[in-house]
Amino acid sequence: MATIGIADVCEDSTADDAPTINISNDDEHDEEERDNVEDDDEEEEDEDCEITPLENRRIFERNDSGTSFSSLISQNSVNTKPIQGPRYKLINEGDIPICKLNHTRTIVSKIMNSRYLRRWEVHKIYLDKTEICSATPTGMMDSSVLYSSIEDVHIVSRWNAGQKFCIRITIPDGSLLMQAHNSYLRDQWLHSILWKRHMYKYEKILKSARRPEVLLKEIKNMIDVSLTTNIQDASIYQFPLDLVSDLLQQNLDFITRVAHENIIVALAPLLENNHPTQEICDFFSKHCKNSPRSSIVIELFTPVVTRILKHNTDFGKFPRMRGFVQEYILALNCQNDGFNVVQNFIRCMHGPALVCPHPRVLPNLVAVCLAAVYSSFEDKKLAMQNNTLIQSFDQQEWEKRLRLYVGMLTTMSTFEDWRHILGSLLQPIPFPNDAIVDETFTSKMKDVMHNIASDSHCDVHSTILGIREGKEGWFHLYIPGSIGCDDEGELWGVMLKTLIHCCGRRKKFLQGLNKMLGPVMLLALRENEAAMEVLCAMLEMDVVENNDMKMQIVTTLQSTSTGKRLYAQLCDRQIALRELQQKGGPKKLTLPSKSTDADLAKMLSSGSFGNLECLSLAFTHVTSACADDLIKLPSLRYLNLWSTQFGDNGLQLISEYLQKLQVLNLCETPVTDKGLVCLSSLKNLRKLNLNSTSLSALTFEGLKEKLPALQECDVRYTDAW
Repeated sequence: MATIGIADVCEDSTADDAPTINISNDDEHDEEERDNVEDDDEEEEDEDCEITPLENRRIFERNDSGTSFSSLISQNSVNTKPIQGPRYKLINEGDIPICKLNHTRTIVSKIMNSRYLRRWEVHKIYLDKTEICSATPTGMMDSSVLYSSIEDVHIVSRWNAGQKFCIRITIPDGSLLMQAHNSYLRDQWLHSILWKRHMYKYEKILKSARRPEVLLKEIKNMIDVSLTTNIQDASIYQFPLDLVSDLLQQNLDFITRVAHENIIVALAPLLENNHPTQEICDFFSKHCKNSPRSSIVIELFTPVVTRILKHNTDFGKFPRMRGFVQEYILALNCQNDGFNVVQNFIRCMHGPALVCPHPRVLPNLVAVCLAAVYSSFEDKKLAMQNNTLIQSFDQQEWEKRLRLYVGMLTTMSTFEDWRHILGSLLQPIPFPNDAIVDETFTSKMKDVMHNIASDSHCDVHSTILGIREGKEGWFHLYIPGSIGCDDEGELWGVMLKTLIHCCGRRKKFLQGLNKMLGPVMLLALRENEAAMEVLCAMLEMDVVENNDMKMQIVTTLQSTSTGKRLYAQLCDRQIALRELQQKGGPKKLTLPSKSTDADLAKMLSSGSFGNLECLSLAFTHVTSACADDLIKLPSLRYLNLWSTQFGDNGLQLISEYLQKLQVLNLCETPVTDKGLVCLSSLKNLRKLNLNSTSLSALTFEGLKEKLPALQECDVRYTDAW
């Protein structure tokens, strides 16, 4: 009688039957081995490292050039190997065939587990936080598989042709086979299960650890797994950060200073491409406060802060992250070279190019400074109200911190490409009232305002004015006689000079100066030429209604040699203007193509044009500069500027003076909404051509509402078309 051998029936029915590729890590952690971890780090003396200015500069330059900061970490860093093989997306759920094998050594079980009699079930499998479970807990998946019960996970390398992409999960009472459609999907499931299993293990170990050396060792091991796994997913780096955040909240009491620094070093590789959590920000802030001169501040925190400033979009959602950046800057200020280190950091954040390539850097830096100034004055206010706190309040330290953050704003204002955004952010004067009346603050802010006010670009220096009509700005804060003026009007004179040579030479602005005539005449008496030019412009544009005040202005101008010269030039211009506006001359005038601003000025100075009603400058080379001549034509009703370089500045000027204008052609001119909104003051306008301009639909709707006489408006080839 022939007998059937057990080996013939049960071929590859157990884990030992087929060769396997085991790519799991050793999961057995001996508690006794962890308890015997050497405690040499506890005995090391924590010495702060003094960083020289040259070393600071080199570190900032190295970080700014894109070099990975993990190269700066010494022997305490996590030792990682380059990831080999393809990368996989983390699987959290999916449909896959399942087969469960029992490892009981009986004839019946081995026969049932043979490859000829195996039964496969398709289940929707979930890789949860603590277990592998099925959406339908029946059949072979009637009970979940806990990660803690898994002994091994590996690929079965040799299988029959129909079942060759399999994973074997070894559990105490048998094995669980998972069959994928291809090798890539098989490996994706394998690495996902391994990752989930590792994270469950480390979470359990770390939450039960009560010794700092054990905690540090397991954190390093966990981070090492995160950096070497083939899984590519945001949670791969975020989960360890979140777990460490929870641990830091629970175990701050027994974490020594040395362990504190070693944990920071271990976390460094994870923060190359991820923001620190709020709890880790608190952890880092504590280190900056306690050890501001530590080498960790420069070597490890600089890349973290750099990434935050480049990529953060809202500090309002992450206030502790902003607090960490504030403490980091305070720590930089404690280095040997003091504020020069902070300045060098800001320069590195801007970069060597003329334009900073990271648009979020400046708003984030300003947000940090504003919050720090608010916090400083709030701390001082609380100290003054509390008798207990006032004794510990250090006025010198408070002023040092205030000068630091205002000095940062000054450094930012030295970059030309940053001034417009910086001026816009500071235009509403976003500081507490206590700061506005503080001499230290207003004195230090003068350098910021000087840099902004001295900028030749109109959109920059105009930010020193109020953000809207009726709202006072920095221009009003530093007016002579105000609480912010401590330099006898020197800064205000700079502001006047820039404004009167640009956007300030407008009737609306000069009318607003009627309330400031006293300070203007005071500066004029002190031979400030910009103030004299303002007084002349006010007389020329007839914005001073009081005759006695006009006589006082004339007297002021004639009290200095420069004033006499400017007033004489004004009188000459008035005589020429009266001659120009005398009745007579042509009613229509067309300049030849390619005529320039100088040609127009020469033409208008050749005789009387008091009767000129129609002027065509189409296809000429005139610019906004010719507006100074156009506003001298009192009878002008028709103006054709088709295909010229007449822009917003000129449009703003003629909108104030040419109130009789009825027809205006701005076709193919570089005007934008900034200038077009001023047309609302031309109430007699009947025809308007805005073809091929940068008109927006919103501005067009506003013009239609504010121009009641408008009958025809060409808006073809615009956004309002």
